[in-house]
Amino acid sequence: MLNFVIPFIVLILVVVFIHEYGHYYFAKRYGVGVTDFSIGFGKEIFGWKDKSGTRWKICWIPLGGYVKFFGDRNVFSQSDQEELIKKYSEEDRKKLFTLKPLYQRSLIVAAGPIANFILAIFIFLFIYMFIGKDFTPAMIDEVTKDSPAEVAGLKKNDVIIEIDGTEVKSILDVSKLITMSTSEYIDFKVSRFDQDLLLKVKPKMVLSEDNLGNKINKRIVGIKLSPYNNEINHVKLGPAQALYHSINEVYFVITASLKYLGSMFTGSGDSSQLGGPIRIAKMTGQVAEFGIIPFISMMAYISISLGLINLFPIPLLDGGHLMFYGFEKILGRPLSQKTQEGFFRIGMFLLLSLMFFATFNDLKDLGLF
Repeated sequence: MLNFVIPFIVLILVVVFIHEYGHYYFAKRYGVGVTDFSIGFGKEIFGWKDKSGTRWKICWIPLGGYVKFFGDRNVFSQSDQEELIKKYSEEDRKKLFTLKPLYQRSLIVAAGPIANFILAIFIFLFIYMFIGKDFTPAMIDEVTKDSPAEVAGLKKNDVIIEIDGTEVKSILDVSKLITMSTSEYIDFKVSRFDQDLLLKVKPKMVLSEDNLGNKINKRIVGIKLSPYNNEINHVKLGPAQALYHSINEVYFVITASLKYLGSMFTGSGDSSQLGGPIRIAKMTGQVAEFGIIPFISMMAYISISLGLINLFPIPLLDGGHLMFYGFEKILGRPLSQKTQEGFFRIGMFLLLSLMFFATFNDLKDLGLF
């Protein structure tokens, strides 16, 4: 159990700290008072107060965190603003988040998710510069008889160039792109005798195991791959190239995640793969056993997911606040307190539903259902 719990706590502490520090950094930059910087929820385990009056603390429930601003309140209306002006002195008003210009409030809120994306970019940058990135072309070594690949016309020695319009830069990309595909047919662009062919493959869904031994529904096309000319091309990149590929990887994960979530809403995606804290903890522990590089790679992917989810236009999330600021910009005033409270109730319902569904999948994964 400790093999899962400790790596999970380390991962969450780092990812959450970076997210909250994004909020904190821009808040301090624009003169907003910060009363609390908390990693975790619930009762404080330990903490300290810095010279500016911010209480830095670690709490018992390590599933998130928060930065609390001076005079902060969840729901904010024009009448609240007038009350705040009367309640605080002129000096204290300068520290109030709610009285800052709209663009400053928006940047402070958006800075958390952006910090998560930057963390992922730095992790990939480190890996590509000091460990290297694989650029081995993917050649089909074997096509399983009567498989979707054979039916579609894929053949031995075909070199895979693209999958669903995304360039295959490495043999490692093939499995990832097949897994992330949500369409009924997967488009394979292959090179055969110096001729490019586009073939449509209809994958089969089979209950299988991933590399960590977890049971998953896997899309199978029926091919085995080998390096082109049996040569592995693993390259340590320079800073500029590494940065380009790091940004590209973050962009790919974001777009693929949005595509996957969209497919779940339309009913074409596999919702059983959506997991919560239990599954993340289990996978984190399993990945950590393979070493530091797989562990920090997973940290990068979790960081991207946290940043992306927080940008969803759901009240209680950063994206919900940005949505309110969008209305404020259009209307020239904040939404009324009653309207915002209505949105918050909807947001709470959506988040609780998502947590329930993800936790149910986790427990099912553990064989408890």
